[in-house]
Amino acid sequence: MKNHRKFVTPNECKAKPAKFVFVLMNKFTLLSFASALESLRIANRVSGRELYCWSITGEGGRAITCSAGTAFQLDSDLPTLNRDDTVIICGGVDIKNTTTQPLLNWIRRESRKGVRLGGLCTATYALAKAGILNYKKATIHWENQDSFREEFQDIELTKSVFVIDGNRMTTAGGTSSIDLMLKIIAEEHDENLANSVADQLIYSAIRTDQDTQRLSVPTRIGVRHPKLSQVIQMMEVNIEEPISPSLLATEVGMSTRQLERLFRRYLNKSPKRYYMGLRLQKARNLLMQTDMSVINVALACGFMSPSHFSKCYRAHYDITPYRERGSHSTTKRKDH
Repeated sequence: MKNHRKFVTPNECKAKPAKFVFVLMNKFTLLSFASALESLRIANRVSGRELYCWSITGEGGRAITCSAGTAFQLDSDLPTLNRDDTVIICGGVDIKNTTTQPLLNWIRRESRKGVRLGGLCTATYALAKAGILNYKKATIHWENQDSFREEFQDIELTKSVFVIDGNRMTTAGGTSSIDLMLKIIAEEHDENLANSVADQLIYSAIRTDQDTQRLSVPTRIGVRHPKLSQVIQMMEVNIEEPISPSLLATEVGMSTRQLERLFRRYLNKSPKRYYMGLRLQKARNLLMQTDMSVINVALACGFMSPSHFSKCYRAHYDITPYRERGSHSTTKRKDH
């Protein structure tokens, strides 16, 4: 293997390593955590010195299980921090129930010291619940965006892969942890080091906080038609107050009949049916991830009548929204 350039200056040789405190929540996402930790480890290796050190902590201080079912031994219980520490909280599935009161109390207490706090994947929810993201920009995994926006209206939620707002950092999950860490490494040392870390990770497309977490509409639907993409984008941002097919057609300069033919040709369904699928998908996310009443979920997804909502939901998912909510609640009780 070729020798790696050593990014060391005389002043850096005397500096202490920056400490990261990883807090693993129950059912945390392994990929998000490993991506962040490996980025720091490789930065040490490539630079030829200990730029970063870390500890793996969590509530109880014993062992914690990731969403894949593998258990990890913790170094300690939730610790008392120093002001210079960087805290990275790692979330995963069932985030509302894994965000415990002791964790929230700890986040609030330690945040008052001015430490830098980050949340990976769904851990943005824990930071928001602790009240330390109010009036700040943040991001969270796209699957949790609908429920998060309903619950935390004082937070400026974005669709970016990661967000840094002051001493608060959030990521969308998955490999976005790498992008955040590369940004930190570049700012604290230099871009050459960050690029070398990316090379070691075989990570060829470094993203910034301007990049969005989901694939573009053409990529997602497998169709590159500018007017079709434009209509679908309008649908996705107008769920609570749906736009009629005729108005959608007018917005992109075509007739309603032309729009119908466009959807039939590329998606094999009508604009109305496609739009209904988007609305019901959001409704399911809200039912599964929030405590909103079924009536409020219906209203948030553009249904003025609960009975109409229930009928459409059952036709699409083969279960009523009330039974969906009930079955999900039963599953959560079994998990505990």
